[in-house]
Amino acid sequence: MADPKGFLKEGRAVATRRPVDERVGDWNEVYPDGIGRALLPIITPQAGRCMDCGIPFCHRGLPRSATSFPSGTTPVWRDDWEGAIERLHATNNFPEFTGRLCPAPCETACVLGINQDPVTIKNVEVSIIDKAWESGYVRPQPPEWLSGKTVAVIGSGPAGPAAAQQLTRAGHTVAVYERADKIGGLMRYGIPEFKMEKKHLDRRLDQMKRKAPSSRAGVDVGAELTGPQLVDRYDAVVLAMGATEARDLPVPGRELAGIHRAMEFLPRANRVALGEEVDGQIPATGKDVVIIGGGDTGADCLGTSTRRGARSITQLEIMAQPPESRPNGQPWPTYPMTFRVSSAHEEGGDRVYAISTQEFSGDDDGNVSGLRLIEVDAKFQPIEGTEREIPAQLVLFAMGFVGPEKPGLIEQLGVELDARGNVVRNGVYASSVEGVFVAGDVGRGQSLIVWAIAEGRAAAAAVDTFLTGSSTLPVPIKPTDRPLVV
Repeated sequence: MADPKGFLKEGRAVATRRPVDERVGDWNEVYPDGIGRALLPIITPQAGRCMDCGIPFCHRGLPRSATSFPSGTTPVWRDDWEGAIERLHATNNFPEFTGRLCPAPCETACVLGINQDPVTIKNVEVSIIDKAWESGYVRPQPPEWLSGKTVAVIGSGPAGPAAAQQLTRAGHTVAVYERADKIGGLMRYGIPEFKMEKKHLDRRLDQMKRKAPSSRAGVDVGAELTGPQLVDRYDAVVLAMGATEARDLPVPGRELAGIHRAMEFLPRANRVALGEEVDGQIPATGKDVVIIGGGDTGADCLGTSTRRGARSITQLEIMAQPPESRPNGQPWPTYPMTFRVSSAHEEGGDRVYAISTQEFSGDDDGNVSGLRLIEVDAKFQPIEGTEREIPAQLVLFAMGFVGPEKPGLIEQLGVELDARGNVVRNGVYASSVEGVFVAGDVGRGQSLIVWAIAEGRAAAAAVDTFLTGSSTLPVPIKPTDRPLVV
């Protein structure tokens, strides 16, 4: 145990974000000099708050064995950063990503959180990895020998790179395919810079390249390279393309110009933030922006629209506004649906709950000009007499995803799909096609980054066993494991 009285002496503390008026003028992370540096003055006593529980329920808030807590807190408290990153990397290939992007369900399952504020697990994690990079403790782990087997990983973030790194360490020759022009998948072009600067992604990818898989960006597998060709060329294939088929809203006026899915808007804006020239920009400057969807992607659209000079921003959510504290029906250690304020929400915009879009209105040129809304009850039924209209010259759909894209590779491989449209996999991540394995959202459905990394690691162990008959790679979760939610 780090500090036996730490949870009695110290309250929860988190890093201070930069002032709003400063950070909305750039695309840098919202913390001064990055969150890792911002946390260093306070992180040692925060690590000391961990109680080293006999049954660490933080492990159940995440995929099994996907966290180093509580064993990772003691080295931090003792200023042993090399020991801390060794323990963290034992369960998480990319803590610099999860430490910035994961909503930290481990914290809501923290035993201390029963009657106090929980340990800042996410903050401790990102402090460890940032300190490790600065100190040179992040080193490649080359294989002792090569197996002579080849594996193709389709999709480059985050499940794909996790699987690729583990398979490379097992001695297999791995090629990672990505249809975008650079490796990184959703982490590169779907996540705004103010949440995670891409220097963190590039640093990890550069480190992986030294003894790791070959990267083949700009290859649309299923078009340039067909499914049958892929299976013929490699000894095994890992599908890790994510769930990229966005949910739509088929209401009157949907055909109007100015209505876009979030993943049409965010990648182009992110490219501009990275200094790229982008055709087909979706401008927000001087516009009334309406975001339909109240989750993390909606918040990303909000923060991006703020930085792109929107006149007003309204974020709509069909669910009722959640309570400030844990509801009675969502007891510890489940992940509670509570009212959360992201950095983007601090910067402006209105959040409207229990509301449904009935129709889009347009101008004479065929552009969207407004939304007709109506309030809904707990069963999402319209409440008569609550109709109203709000202006909008840009509408963004951030309502989640309904599974992987079917045309192309999935149809060519002929893999079995479940009722939700996800690729079916058995208890060892194998699809219905021999030698084709499944990791991340393509099989699980839309989920968290920490689950994608854990599934990538587990699928790698399954592939290693398939190729060689056994494996020493860890298997952190089973495909049937689910988050602690109600």
